Amino acid sequence: MKTFVPKKSDIIRDWYIVDATGKSVGRIATEIAKILRGKNKPTFTPHLDTGDGVVVINAEKIVLTGNKWSDKKYFRYSGYVGNVKTITAEKIHEKKPTFILEKAIAGMIPRTKFKKDILMRLKVYAGSEHRQEAQNPKPLDI
Repeated sequence: MKTFVPKKSDIIRDWYIVDATGKSVGRIATEIAKILRGKNKPTFTPHLDTGDGVVVINAEKIVLTGNKWSDKKYFRYSGYVGNVKTITAEKIHEKKPTFILEKAIAGMIPRTKFKKDILMRLKVYAGSEHRQEAQNPKPLDI
């Protein structure tokens, strides 16, 4: 029996919708990263992009456990000496509620030539409204 290796023409992409209300960031991010990469499919191949698309709604209602709202820090560095900017998770969540979840998922995708294409199939919305009705996303319970 030969091993099945999918071609680009064999890849079928589905879309899923995930409600992030009350979910822990790390728990939901790992499951979404698996789906985006295609590791949940029996036809997963590391040298091809076989993943599906994911729409995340209610990203403003995510949960961080412990003291992470005040202790977790995000860093930016401009390249100049002494120019490291830090911001807490609480403040960045007030400014841009989708940033924490997008950053967590992006960190779980391997740094290959497919990373940009994979992350283009991730759509994160702060509220319950989204613009991906044309893709007919299937609800996914995590």
